[in-house]
Amino acid sequence: MPSLRLPSEAPSLADAVAQAVRDGIAAGELVPGATYSVYQLAELLGVSRSPVREGMLRLAEAGLVAIRRNRGFSVLLPTAHDVEEIIEIRLALEPPAARKAATLATDEQHAAIRAALDTMAAAAARGDEAAFWPADRALHDLLLHAAGNARAAAIVAQLRSTTALLGPPTTASGRTLAQIHAEHEPVVAAVIARDGHAAEAAMRTHLEATGTLLVANLA
Repeated sequence: MPSLRLPSEAPSLADAVAQAVRDGIAAGELVPGATYSVYQLAELLGVSRSPVREGMLRLAEAGLVAIRRNRGFSVLLPTAHDVEEIIEIRLALEPPAARKAATLATDEQHAAIRAALDTMAAAAARGDEAAFWPADRALHDLLLHAAGNARAAAIVAQLRSTTALLGPPTTASGRTLAQIHAEHEPVVAAVIARDGHAAEAAMRTHLEATGTLLVANLA
């Protein structure tokens, strides 16, 4: 039986269910190819079936799961086209956010961004993927919030939940932790230097490289 946990804070019970499923997918508790019933999920999370159904409809709209009539839902693996669309959306959101984070963020926000990169570097040095990926996600999230766009941060988090189904980025994209960290270094250096144009360009380079490798491996 998969292990799922409702988040402590969510706007509604349906949102909490959707997040619990996203987290379960990212953790490998819910796997592609298996079908999970609404009854099973409701029992695992200790909630009624109504918020489970609503949460699953939201995830289906996002392309993360497929509803199986009278059976439940199954996790969907993203296709190469899905990844292309995801990277296109992230390119529309994250490079401009990096530019704004460079020019508008506070010194405290810049320090948090730098700390996330340092955590990535330390994790990469010891080959600790369990510590690396949360720091990677935190870095992107901090940049988006520093740009003043919480909605964009939520969208990117959801998109990353989909590409996480491809497996660890080191496997899915064929890069090492050190190489992935190195792609983030110029982004953060430009943000800290308050060079908006360089921060935007570095983020664009990072996302384009990620998209190219993911699509190539899927193809």
